[in-house]
Amino acid sequence: MLKQLLTPFQLGLGGRIGSGRQYMSWVALDDLLGIVLHGLHDAAATGPVNAVAPGAVTNAEFTRGLGTVLGRPTLFPIPAAAARVAFGEMADEMLLASTRVRPGRLTDAGFRLSLPGARRRVAPLPRRLSRGGQIPIPSPDAAVDLRSVL
Repeated sequence: MLKQLLTPFQLGLGGRIGSGRQYMSWVALDDLLGIVLHGLHDAAATGPVNAVAPGAVTNAEFTRGLGTVLGRPTLFPIPAAAARVAFGEMADEMLLASTRVRPGRLTDAGFRLSLPGARRRVAPLPRRLSRGGQIPIPSPDAAVDLRSVL
């Protein structure tokens, strides 16, 4: 989904989606891998965990952060109806739904996510995409705290 959002942002046509008040949860790829390794190596780690960074951001915050990272304005909001036309059912599930997930079991177990480097992790995304690399994809169960970008 991020790859599809990147083109309008790079053209200076990016903006919040719908009201912009919906929360988005993210996780950096290296944090996700750390969570998996934590689950494999810690005998006390059993059952499901929320693989997200603490502190979900709103779509408006994410939009400002992505615009800052790309050095592009974010002046053109995308109405919810236009998002549904462009992305189909995924618009409601991935872009317009609000998900404010917290990594409670992870933080209770002492696992530390690398939040101080969020800007460093988000900044290379456009370069990775241009090289055909893989990037973290937003989902209701996955989160990067972009507040340090703003």
